[in-house]
Amino acid sequence: MSTLNGKVLIVEDEKDICDILKVQLETNGLETIIFTDGTEALEHIQDNQNIDDIDLFVLDRMLPGTNGIEICKFLRMYKKTKTHPILFLTALTNSDQIIEGLDAGADDYVTKPFDINIFMARVRSLLRRRQTLTTTDTAEKKEQHIYTTKGLKVDTNQCKTWIEEKEVDLTLSEYKLLVAFLQQPGKVLTRNQLVEFIQDGPVHVTDRTIDTHIFGLRKKLGNYSGLVETIRGIGYRVAAE
Repeated sequence: MSTLNGKVLIVEDEKDICDILKVQLETNGLETIIFTDGTEALEHIQDNQNIDDIDLFVLDRMLPGTNGIEICKFLRMYKKTKTHPILFLTALTNSDQIIEGLDAGADDYVTKPFDINIFMARVRSLLRRRQTLTTTDTAEKKEQHIYTTKGLKVDTNQCKTWIEEKEVDLTLSEYKLLVAFLQQPGKVLTRNQLVEFIQDGPVHVTDRTIDTHIFGLRKKLGNYSGLVETIRGIGYRVAAE
């Protein structure tokens, strides 16, 4: 397995877990910065002029000082870190807690006790996404308007979708959902996040309405309906290729 490159900021108050993460990440070529207090971590993030050098944030939920949810929300609002990947590592395991973390802006969620190999696989996935975003954060990214996966293609300039070169007639909501998935392949999007993405004007969209739109989208995708995966109790995603 190839050595990874990058820097990971960890906010975790359990020393044993900090030690395990540090060894595993650094063995794989990553630099680590560790904080055991949420408020101290947040102050570092705000004060450090080079915080955009961080490639991944790993956050516990329950922390001394500022909790992980508040740190996550700040990272998503802060200009320097708004697009950085965030991974929650926490003992809070029910679906409502996972949804709360994802809605706060996290990209992924690993629950304790955890398998270190699964944790590292999630880290590699998030770092690949970070690298892709970094290399395309140029004029090319601004001009990007075609998204493809397998035999599916979406052109956001024309607002059109094709399956194996045959145009598919989607409703506006179905189209917006598909674009949301293709712009963030592999990321689980909760119903609340999808509501915000397709909400338009005075028409009120509920989280259960999302399920209806997903059903319609899958039906029109036909043999490609499996591209839109259900993450039970949380939301949906289109898996990264």
